[in-house]
Amino acid sequence: MQVQGGRVADYIPELAKADPADFGIAIATVDGRVYEAGTTRKTFTIQSISKPLVYGVALEDQGLDRVRQVVGVEPSGEAFNSISLEPGTGRPLNPMINAGAIATSSLVAGATRQDRLARVTGAMSAYAGRPLAIDEAVFESERSTGHRNRAIGHLLRNYDILSEDPEAALELYFRQCSVLVECRDLALVAATLANGGINPVTRQRAVKADCVAQILSVMATCGVYDFTGEWIYRVGLPAKSGVGGGIMAVLPGQLGIAVFSPALDERGNSVRGVKACEAISRDLGLHFLQPPRASVSTLRARYTLRDFEVGRLRRRARSQLRALKGRQQQLARALHIAQRLLHHGGGLPHRCHGLIQLRLQGRHPRQRSHLTRRIVRLLMQCHQPLQRRHVVGTKCQSLLQRGFGASKVLQL
Repeated sequence: MQVQGGRVADYIPELAKADPADFGIAIATVDGRVYEAGTTRKTFTIQSISKPLVYGVALEDQGLDRVRQVVGVEPSGEAFNSISLEPGTGRPLNPMINAGAIATSSLVAGATRQDRLARVTGAMSAYAGRPLAIDEAVFESERSTGHRNRAIGHLLRNYDILSEDPEAALELYFRQCSVLVECRDLALVAATLANGGINPVTRQRAVKADCVAQILSVMATCGVYDFTGEWIYRVGLPAKSGVGGGIMAVLPGQLGIAVFSPALDERGNSVRGVKACEAISRDLGLHFLQPPRASVSTLRARYTLRDFEVGRLRRRARSQLRALKGRQQQLARALHIAQRLLHHGGGLPHRCHGLIQLRLQGRHPRQRSHLTRRIVRLLMQCHQPLQRRHVVGTKCQSLLQRGFGASKVLQL
């Protein structure tokens, strides 16, 4: 099915340069495997997908109580750039809209602007598993055209949500949105959240485990703005979108999904990104509210050429073991006959001649010699005339000297 429509974001001049034909999908599992298709290694700016990551930084730096004083967790049901503040307090409704994200950025710890920026980029790099850089051209474009965001910042300062000049928080917000990522990076960011805050490839912790539930909660209820209800109904995964064309979704404990396609719908979500996530969730049964079933991994099975080789060697080993057990049973019967002859005492009756047949294919020469000597000792104890014992001993000695070949018959 081909999905058309949408247009690239043009309210930020640099974003208008994106190619609407770009389309990539990446899935990363919590055991570190990454599956990619399409345009997954082309960089683009992370934009609003940075919001849940910086929210996690604020939770670590300031604690839950302080963060909740500054920003709420209620869905706004409005666009990402809406001025959704609580009546009376001026607190932004949630950290996924621009007002809440600006308030969250003000909570990042650091003595200087450079320290706070290093704290944010360091955390985002840990999520992605590699150092991430800022697109300075996009940053300058956002800062020069971000009049609405600047107005939101000053409004937050008016309500004392921001305790200092809003320009510091605004600059950090513009810079965090200008971080360059690939579709593969976003899949690993999502998989890190699915893995309790630990990057599944580098094994480095990006965020404290007790912050992950709060991050995923606001992603589930507010991550795609005024499309969140439809998203949970159709896809059923905590998610976050960005006007750069990226969208990521998380299945806790299992995997992370990322889609890159710059063509956006009227709500600022990737058109093909939404459709792709919907199809993946439906086809793989990923909706997190579907009825419980037997606990199994989303990856049903995994085979490699080595698996087939190991299986072949195991079958061969089992076959050889069965053959060895068969030869051991033959030897046991031969020894049993020899012991019966010894027990009866008298000579070696004529009817017993040729009854002991030893087939020792595949045995080590040392084992063959040991077993042969044991039988010889048993037979030589029989009360027989000296001449008969001499004949038997001579034949056995001859067999021993020849190394007791692959198949020999001892006839008494």
